[in-house]
Amino acid sequence: MAVVFDINNDPRRQGSGSGEGAKPRHPEKAKRPDSPILRKPDWIRVKAPGSPQWAETNRIVKENKLVTVCEEAGCPNVGECWEKKHATFMIMGDTCTRACAFCNVRTGLPEALDVQEPAKVADAVAKLGLSHVVITSVDRDDLADGGAEHFAQTIRAIRQRSPQTTIEILTPDFLRKEGALEVVVAARPDVFNHNLETVPSKYLTVRPGARYFHSIRLLQRVKELDPTIFTKSGIMVGLGEERNEVLQLMDDLRSADVDFLTIGQYLQPTRKHHPVMRFVTPEEFKSYETVAGAKGFLLVSASPLTRSSHHAGEDFAKLKAARLART
Repeated sequence: MAVVFDINNDPRRQGSGSGEGAKPRHPEKAKRPDSPILRKPDWIRVKAPGSPQWAETNRIVKENKLVTVCEEAGCPNVGECWEKKHATFMIMGDTCTRACAFCNVRTGLPEALDVQEPAKVADAVAKLGLSHVVITSVDRDDLADGGAEHFAQTIRAIRQRSPQTTIEILTPDFLRKEGALEVVVAARPDVFNHNLETVPSKYLTVRPGARYFHSIRLLQRVKELDPTIFTKSGIMVGLGEERNEVLQLMDDLRSADVDFLTIGQYLQPTRKHHPVMRFVTPEEFKSYETVAGAKGFLLVSASPLTRSSHHAGEDFAKLKAARLART
């Protein structure tokens, strides 16, 4: 379950792109021609949420005035994750300074940081009784440190309130933010995740604000600063990449000593977003998983419905066991 704190009441009412005076969610995409949305194959289908456990999580989310990315992004795993009370908090607001072609997060000029947010996140983690939590954020290129200190404060607040909870972070790239990574790593998260998202040949069209080899170096630097932290990265497939490019990306990640790789099917949020070029079959995902395992990753998750924070708690336990088995 990915959740965003409702700092400004309900952000879905403030610029959803519909209604009089509403601001477009993706102004940079407004004039793009519509792309066709392919019909999803049977292996993408999931059961609609509605179990008693899901309803209980939904009640907790609403009572704590949280807005969920799972709902806004239409995540296919919402029923499964909410049933297990899995949570990923998105901090630093709901507006991103980047404009990636695949992403459904709002684009624009973000508001000032909420200095109370780290304490609010820690309080929600305690109320939900989470054994493992994932903290992610929008890109904040407008901040001198890219939000690094805010990440660190959030980690420390959770440690103080829920010392038994393990913490995984999914960060932006801190591009041109000297010293930012060191601040985050010093707070000692259990898992440091930074997604490459796609192969380098697709960066100009899919992830134009980022730099592929900077992201590789970021992950490598985490291990140099603190070898005890697990590192993780994820990509989407179905964006037009070639198989040999994915295999080279695996080698690049292993050269940076990354422990965990996730691979999932890209799903197009709207007709204004990058189109799905094809649906990768479950057999191809299995092949990617086998090859990545042979290349030395401690853990690989590759399936059509794999998402970066999907099964994060269970995967953390597997990571620890895999590391122990190699020592």
